[in-house]
Amino acid sequence: MSEHPYSRLTPDTILDAIEGAGFRPDGGMLALNSYENRVYQISMEEGPPLVAKFYRPERWSDAAIREEHGFSLALAAAEIPVVPPLRSPGGETLLYHDGFRFALFPRQGGRWPELEPAENLAWIGRFLARIHQLGTSRPFRHRPVLEPDAMGRDPVDFLLGHGLVPAQQEARYRELTQALLDGIGEAFGRLDRDHWIPLHGDCHPGNILWTDSGPHFVDMDDCRTGPAIQDLWMLLSGSRREMALQLSFLREGYEVFRPFPVAEVALIEPLRTLRMIHYAAWIARRWEDPAFPAAFPWFGTTQYWQEHLTQLEQQLVELSQPPLPLY
Repeated sequence: MSEHPYSRLTPDTILDAIEGAGFRPDGGMLALNSYENRVYQISMEEGPPLVAKFYRPERWSDAAIREEHGFSLALAAAEIPVVPPLRSPGGETLLYHDGFRFALFPRQGGRWPELEPAENLAWIGRFLARIHQLGTSRPFRHRPVLEPDAMGRDPVDFLLGHGLVPAQQEARYRELTQALLDGIGEAFGRLDRDHWIPLHGDCHPGNILWTDSGPHFVDMDDCRTGPAIQDLWMLLSGSRREMALQLSFLREGYEVFRPFPVAEVALIEPLRTLRMIHYAAWIARRWEDPAFPAAFPWFGTTQYWQEHLTQLEQQLVELSQPPLPLY
């Protein structure tokens, strides 16, 4: 097996990269929770720590990363609470060292958001609407588009093509995913994609830090063009009634700044299903990275696939249900 590129990302390499960018670390370093990239909190000789993100090699083009940075900087300039990259003394946000690409960010403290209070969901809804409103004025040229084939069909083909689904479960997996992708394709086909916009793209609660001044949105690494509901549905949980109520509070805040995408509510379960399908292939594609077997030791077991098939069967039922009601 060939050596994984991140094996060369030693503490000395990290500190040399930051020094080379014109900053002065004091040697203190803390690895933060991240699998797709490598992210570290770096203590500085003067001032608060910085966060260094070393991008996974070959995942994004330089143009796509710079577009992510430009989007974050524009949002921050509009006083929308995101955490944008810092510019080096030379004015660059995308930095290079020893074959790695990286960016530096101010450290943003915060806690897991409490989503039960209606006012918190409305607060998040207002900021998401502002993110989307700004996005409409600067469409992406280099970031991906959220497509069912890329998020669903390609992952299924990868898993089946590499023999990663156990033989005794392969036929059921093939049958289930085909039925799910057919339903998802029909749901997407009923909507006009001309109104899709630049998004955060991965707006789950773990990417929202809450402070006394409200929410802060972090990790724009998955920003892309897609339906606005993509940035809303991952904040919903519980029964259908509970999710409908949560969505109504998000809608209340969202409509302060832009019309709520009512028609896209029909995409909530299709998008959830795509995320489930994509997640399995994401782990499989990254298995050569030592961080993945350590973090997901249960992946690939018969029990894992049985639970995954059960989840997909439940999603097939969900896709047959009407969209969540809007209160």
